[in-house]
Amino acid sequence: MKDVNIPLPDFVDRQIAEIEVKINGKKRQYNFRVEAFRWEPDDQELTVEARIKMLQEGLRNYDNSWELIQIFRPKEGSKFVQVLYRQRPKTTAGENSLPIVEIGGRVC
Repeated sequence: MKDVNIPLPDFVDRQIAEIEVKINGKKRQYNFRVEAFRWEPDDQELTVEARIKMLQEGLRNYDNSWELIQIFRPKEGSKFVQVLYRQRPKTTAGENSLPIVEIGGRVC
């Protein structure tokens, strides 16, 4: 098993959750952050494709010291979509490569 899900009630946008775990007796620390990206502007209605392009642009320009973990499905009528990031280890110098993600059944 590679991932462990930890429900965090009252965890809102722009907060950092510091998670410390022991794996085989060795302590490891992970930092997670939830961000909210604009999903539907106030002044216009957009197609799903236009929304996905807008989200992709926000993801592409995000701080590359954080890696994309999950894009949450926005609630009906929501103006924002929440995105979960995990902070990259400081010893690893990596490029900002975006994984292929699925949003509402569409791959982007």
